[in-house]
Amino acid sequence: MQPLDQTVLATAPPVPRRSPLAGGALSRWRAPLSILALLALPFLLPSQALAVNVLIYGLYAVGYNLLYGYTGLLSFGHAAFFGTGAYVTGIAIGAYGLHPLAAMGLAVAAAGALALALGAVSIRSRGIYFAMVTLALAQLVYYAALQASAWTGGENGLRGFTVARIGLGRLAVDILNPLTKYFVVLAFVGAALAMISRILASPFGAVIEAIRESETRARACGFDVERTKLLAFVLSGLFCGLAGALFAIHLSIVPLDSLAYHTSGMAVVMTLVGGAGTFFGPFVGALAVLVLEDALSLWTPHWQLALGTVFILFVLFLPRGLWGTALARIGAMRGRP
Repeated sequence: MQPLDQTVLATAPPVPRRSPLAGGALSRWRAPLSILALLALPFLLPSQALAVNVLIYGLYAVGYNLLYGYTGLLSFGHAAFFGTGAYVTGIAIGAYGLHPLAAMGLAVAAAGALALALGAVSIRSRGIYFAMVTLALAQLVYYAALQASAWTGGENGLRGFTVARIGLGRLAVDILNPLTKYFVVLAFVGAALAMISRILASPFGAVIEAIRESETRARACGFDVERTKLLAFVLSGLFCGLAGALFAIHLSIVPLDSLAYHTSGMAVVMTLVGGAGTFFGPFVGALAVLVLEDALSLWTPHWQLALGTVFILFVLFLPRGLWGTALARIGAMRGRP
């Protein structure tokens, strides 16, 4: 009689051949290549503020993609981590005078702790039930922030803190300069991308992709599925918290909407438009969504309706997203004799 793991592997369908662009040597260079592409962004977009937003929301979508695109868990509550990172950063700087870097570190830790608490509850459910549980828990965080107006500013949001310079000893960087701010944010985003690339290349990255493909088979192979999903949830929350911290530094205010359900929806839309389960796709999705939002809002006050229509068209006709479709077509062309 064959061992259990050999039996599972024998009955599994054949693994599809990966695109030449997806693995091998190129996967080791995906983070540097992504950073190189992002270096050109402020010189291509109409404003450097928009370029900074693409970086921040792209990192937010990358963190979300780690859970949805690579682990296969659809969450509607990631605004809780994004908003927590933003609020903790603003409170730490404005109320306690912490150094911006220390405030950001505290914000990431707070987002991770919240992700651990919410994940421990939500991973007990599956499918649409998991999505609804994450949405409900995120709404609890939203209303907690709304009621704690002495700390968060309530409906008016958190104000009263401004970061003009980030200093490390004798070195001080003026982030009031838009281009300088972009490269400061890019440094954090680049470090996060390098970490995510390393996570995906590790055995843990292979396990979460196995869970995405078949949770039952992953469990049969002896993997601790629940613990792995919880760790993926926490890691996703950490990166979304970092994006929220950068968002607070960028705007010098934290609106209550940063915790709202439509902020969670932005992560879903950006990930799907760019390409779920691809490394650079979330940035492509963030760029497409933010540029469309910027353009459509000039033409009509009902830009959200138009953006929703575009999203539906993507789901129907480009289910792999922009970047995912491009990779698939380039891989097909390279695979032709």
